[in-house]
Amino acid sequence: MANDKKIRAGIVGGAGYTGGEMIRLLLNHPDVSISFVHSRSNAGNPLYAVHADLLGETERSFTAELSNDIDVMFLCLGHGESRKFLEATPVAPHVKIIDLSQDFRLGESVGEREFVYGLPELQREKIKTASNIANPGCFATAIQLGILPLAKAGLLKEVHTTGITGSTGAGQSLQATSHFTWRANNMSTYKVLNHQHLKEIRRSLQQLQPGFAEEVNFVPVRGDFPRGIWVTSYLQSDLTLEAAVQLYKDFYAGHPFTHVSEKQIDLKQVVNTNKVLIQLEKVGNKLVIHSIEDNLLKGASGQAVQNMNIMCGLDETAGLKLKSIVF
Repeated sequence: MANDKKIRAGIVGGAGYTGGEMIRLLLNHPDVSISFVHSRSNAGNPLYAVHADLLGETERSFTAELSNDIDVMFLCLGHGESRKFLEATPVAPHVKIIDLSQDFRLGESVGEREFVYGLPELQREKIKTASNIANPGCFATAIQLGILPLAKAGLLKEVHTTGITGSTGAGQSLQATSHFTWRANNMSTYKVLNHQHLKEIRRSLQQLQPGFAEEVNFVPVRGDFPRGIWVTSYLQSDLTLEAAVQLYKDFYAGHPFTHVSEKQIDLKQVVNTNKVLIQLEKVGNKLVIHSIEDNLLKGASGQAVQNMNIMCGLDETAGLKLKSIVF
């Protein structure tokens, strides 16, 4: 599909946070043209009426109409909604689908469509030939990229991990824990040791380290900032810090968005980018892994575009050369 003709993309569920990020990315993608942005509730309204950052960028409006005259369809729908959409909506077989919900991350299928788990650092070769992608969860991406090198080396043991996420991770629908008056200067845990992303994480770990049966003890935390995920994981390890850093650098060589830092990292380095930064520490017999990302980009829409680039034979970084805002 990589030729002089632009890839035609359709976005379903374009009014939410991930839909807005998808529009922003594709408007600036050198090899893509947006065919439609679907939203029943906003049909006829300009995109910038919902996504204020698009004022001056496009005059396109939301539509309630769908078209099969496209190459790729991004499903930016809520969890459970993508399956319902595909069951109820005829989508031509030639259209590639990239789903940002959790509906197909564990190998589920719908009709004739079978989905490949879209974590490029784990499955780039499978993604290249895939027609349907299940985009990974935001926490799942940051946690997995923090520990996959250990699983590949067969060195993964019981893991303890804490992840702090920004308020956009909860989606655009208003709820008690997303009000500014509640979120500001506040923190809370939720789904402790029982987060839904643990299933896809375990599936990937066992793919690299068959027989891995140890616990991944995950404590998710709501942070009082809008964007970003900070994950700190630790486990017992006999590796020296130098050996661990080399292991990680070797694993991520050739992966353009995941970088190992030997200096202290901070969240602003990744916000508004498709990067994951990893920093390692050795404290006694514990290896500590910090992994950070933007939950709406590498944790959602950015990774979806990265998957599209790989599927369509484009430069993996096309449309994703984004700069963080560090001050």
